[in-house]
Amino acid sequence: MAGENQELQGPGKRSRIKAILYNIENGFCIFSLAGLALLPLWEVISRSLRGLPVNIGIPGSSSIITHLLLWAGMFAGMITTRTEAHLSIALVQYFSGERIKRRLRIFTNLLSAFIVTILAWTGPAFIKIGLTGRLVGFVPDRIFALVLPLGYGIIALRFAHRTGLSGWKRIFPVLVLLLGTLCSFPSITKFIWEYDLPEWAYNLTESFYDIAWYIKVPAMVFLLVSALAGTPLFVVMGGLVLLFLEAAGSSVDIVSTDIYSALTGDSIIAIPLFTLVGFFLSESKAGERLVTTFRSLFSWLPGGMIIATVIICAFFTSFTGASGVTILALGGILFSILSEHSKYNEKFSIGLLTSVGSIGLLFPPSLPLILVWANLSTSLSYLGNSERINITDMFLGGFIPGVILVIAVIIFGIIASVKTKIPVEPFHLRRALSSFKGSILEILLPFFLIISYFTGFLSTVEIGAAAVLYIFIVEVIIHRDIKFNQIPAVFMKAVPIIGGVLAILGLSQSLSFYIIDTNAPANLAEWMQQTIQSKYVFLLLLNLALLVVGCLMDIFSAILIVLPLIVPLGLAYGVDPVHLGIIFIVNLEVGFLTPPVGLNLFLASYRFKKSFVDICRYVFPFLLIQLAVVILVTYFPWFSTYLTRFF
Repeated sequence: MAGENQELQGPGKRSRIKAILYNIENGFCIFSLAGLALLPLWEVISRSLRGLPVNIGIPGSSSIITHLLLWAGMFAGMITTRTEAHLSIALVQYFSGERIKRRLRIFTNLLSAFIVTILAWTGPAFIKIGLTGRLVGFVPDRIFALVLPLGYGIIALRFAHRTGLSGWKRIFPVLVLLLGTLCSFPSITKFIWEYDLPEWAYNLTESFYDIAWYIKVPAMVFLLVSALAGTPLFVVMGGLVLLFLEAAGSSVDIVSTDIYSALTGDSIIAIPLFTLVGFFLSESKAGERLVTTFRSLFSWLPGGMIIATVIICAFFTSFTGASGVTILALGGILFSILSEHSKYNEKFSIGLLTSVGSIGLLFPPSLPLILVWANLSTSLSYLGNSERINITDMFLGGFIPGVILVIAVIIFGIIASVKTKIPVEPFHLRRALSSFKGSILEILLPFFLIISYFTGFLSTVEIGAAAVLYIFIVEVIIHRDIKFNQIPAVFMKAVPIIGGVLAILGLSQSLSFYIIDTNAPANLAEWMQQTIQSKYVFLLLLNLALLVVGCLMDIFSAILIVLPLIVPLGLAYGVDPVHLGIIFIVNLEVGFLTPPVGLNLFLASYRFKKSFVDICRYVFPFLLIQLAVVILVTYFPWFSTYLTRFF
């Protein structure tokens, strides 16, 4: 948002019409997200007042909510493209030459414009043939679904514009858009003639399928290499699934069917809702209040500030689901307290804060836990497995491993504090009570959510909606940390994560379905079993592979892309699905700290203004601790499955 405002005020400011269009786009996105929070709460109220003579419920509310998710996802995707915030591997950022960076930027944007143009053209055929026109509230589903071709069309245009080419070179983005339209010939003909194609159109469509078959392997390698160059991951996945479908002679409008199905599923509504909760927390002064509270409660103990730091970071990360937010939001204030007031040396303080930036991912209502559950459920169902898991299983499964990780880091911190004779502060009951009173509402939030869910009073979607309302009241109305005119800015700061995750989620489901249909995972599982008989060797290889994945990819992309490929392998070796999900998350947590490209290492280097090599050295002892916890959780499934069986 700040970058956009600067552009509006600068010498190259956008036209007034463009600014108005951007505001309309922002407004639709905020409206959709607000509807996702308010409609479930209205249903809770109407359910509670069911005995009244007048029914105040909204007919078809569940369908309206899921279609608001579709709108929120597509508008968030458009805005994420506009702000260049899509999730990518982007190894190019580590190159030193500006010239090569610019050329790769042009290349990735041209490729993205081409692939997304084809995605946009899959929409009309799906809307015409795949939807029945049933009413969602009082609006036909086809009206809601128009956001698919509209959204991808705008995204394609924005990628073309982002090339920054001028003069005669502007012809290249135009040619790429036209080429994408040409390659969409099978989708366009299906929209016009449905299944009754003229002979010439049928023959031309078959020619496209034949070409896709012959170029399948080199095109696949090309797309994978482009991912390393910085092409957004959702674009790479879209290109792969389009390529595979055409090479198999299948209609590519299936992609829009899968995207529509993924973005109208109620299992993922909690993702944008809890993302909003995390950003309301990070944009308020909740972090400062929590730091003051836990400092007053624990600083009289040896290693008390370590205890406070770990608990606070775990709390924040459990709601934001992104370790980077925790490091950037709390790193400064916690570093100041640790190094200046508590006299910890700089190396230890930075190493601790970098390592605990992702320590809360195993605690509810962690977004990665929700995503893992959604992907596990979908994969198990698609594989025909009779085993079913629910979100409660994932929350319970992550609790003990999460506690072990927290305790391990705290114990190390206490030992270090005692060895270096860090002074403790005297305990002041009045100060502790006063600070606790100031942050009690934030501290009660997880307890409120857990009680509401486990008592069955609220569903997963309703808990997310209730959390948004709760934190809105606390931070905007009670504490007044966020003014009413700042609320849209908070929404817009959450949009890049929402748009980035949902853009990948729709296409990851389509790609996963295709891969499973080819029996590739089953064949890989069979080959693995013949090659590696030991379950424990498989788990060791899985750990190593996931550490590499955690280095190269953010956690959301890794879950959506890699997890569906691993589920069949886990089943083949008899790994409990909940245990597999926890192994996945705890490995990715450590992957954030693993050189050479662990995400938290770069964020810490930016936040604390230290070289990357220095950050790696500071983090090393904490990395060893977390690796030990990974091994413990991996080889002792009891920690992940005990609570699920107990309850």
